[in-house]
Amino acid sequence: MNGRLEGKVALVTGGARGIGAAIVRRLHAEGAKVAIADVLTDEGRALAAELGARTAFFAHDVGDEASWAGTVAAVTGAFGGLDLLVNNAGIFHPGQIADTAAADVERQFRVNQLGVFLGMKHAQAPMRAAGGGCIVNISSIAGQLGFPNAAAYVGTKWAVRGMTKTAALELAPAQIRVNSVHPGFIDTPMLDNNPPEANQAGIEATPLKRIGKPEEIAAAVAFLAGPDAAFVTGAELTVDGGWIL
Repeated sequence: MNGRLEGKVALVTGGARGIGAAIVRRLHAEGAKVAIADVLTDEGRALAAELGARTAFFAHDVGDEASWAGTVAAVTGAFGGLDLLVNNAGIFHPGQIADTAAADVERQFRVNQLGVFLGMKHAQAPMRAAGGGCIVNISSIAGQLGFPNAAAYVGTKWAVRGMTKTAALELAPAQIRVNSVHPGFIDTPMLDNNPPEANQAGIEATPLKRIGKPEEIAAAVAFLAGPDAAFVTGAELTVDGGWIL
């Protein structure tokens, strides 16, 4: 890596595994100090121990505002600031609308949508103090299309798309860029929620005819976080092998 994030401080939610862990590894390789925030304490601590210097784990519930305030304060205290927030934490409970419990809808909203909102709210102060920053929100192609058996999840991911554009407008005067990344079918534990035939159908619907790698999403995040994207805000970067073409 070329060290284009040298000296920057990044906070990655849901950073203990899957796409989040790939993002943590990539930002760390680019020279950033990386805070791994997750409810998966054992996995998060193990990743921080593996990467060593410039990395720390913070137990964090993205749907809880007090947790956000405490985590941002802890990260800025440990690393001296906050330049980059990656709102990656997300959950998925499949089910048709008629069969989905309100509790499952609320849980997805709390993590996928409210968590992103609270992250953008609480990351602002240290970024403003630093004269600017960058927020990358992980949405999905489910935030650009409709999918059966996923109304609650789809709703949250469309919301992330809209909140990203609104935040980009609000935060531009503070030189804080806000963009979204929209993964397609990516090889992560989240796909275990689907029956095998549904995942195979997803691969078949992808023009490149393969499943994506978490590292390919991490590369997109690294681009948006880096100096090559200095004039990019409010954008949607779709990484889906051509699904929505």
